[in-house]
Amino acid sequence: METQAVFSLKGKPLNSHGLTKKVVYENEEFNLIQAALDIEDGMDGLRYNRIVIATDADVDGMHIRLLLMTFFLQFFPDLVKNDHLYILQTPLFRVRNRKETVYCYSDEERQQAIARLGRDPEITRFKGLGEISPDEFKHFIGPDMRLEPVMITKEAAVQQLLDFYMGKNTPERQEFIIGNLRVEKDVVNDKPEDPVKAIARKLDEIEEHV
Repeated sequence: METQAVFSLKGKPLNSHGLTKKVVYENEEFNLIQAALDIEDGMDGLRYNRIVIATDADVDGMHIRLLLMTFFLQFFPDLVKNDHLYILQTPLFRVRNRKETVYCYSDEERQQAIARLGRDPEITRFKGLGEISPDEFKHFIGPDMRLEPVMITKEAAVQQLLDFYMGKNTPERQEFIIGNLRVEKDVVNDKPEDPVKAIARKLDEIEEHV
């Protein structure tokens, strides 16, 4: 690892599905991303082997991930097909006692940490990157950072994927979401949400941002 850089977004990027590459030059952030990566003329000039998307682990964060993935798939699909795009996994929980701190990326890891640390450890549910201090965050972007590759085959029908997930086919997408939705309760506060209300809320959130 010789060179790293950070590019901070100003809010949510534009949904670039169905737009021409003209928008890359008209949209300031897209143009800056393209210039920072040096991919305007192709992948040969790519400055960084790994492009890592880091967002909050909530609905808004997931939507930002989708919008950025859409941008790269729409205009630079080879970058994704050649395994350059990754998602940074950040911890959902911090479990600690006076002697030890454990960062957990799933509820299963949280349960294991509680069992290991003993009775009544302090449990913090991270709601976003802003709640993680710089001193803590440095542990998540070092040699042991957890990266999830954005994987797509070279033969994949990219436009068809984007049409389904980012297009205007609302009834089809709603049916897909309802059929695949997993409703989780807040395991720290232990206040489960009514499943029907959760489905309605998530559909409203998704359609509001597409």
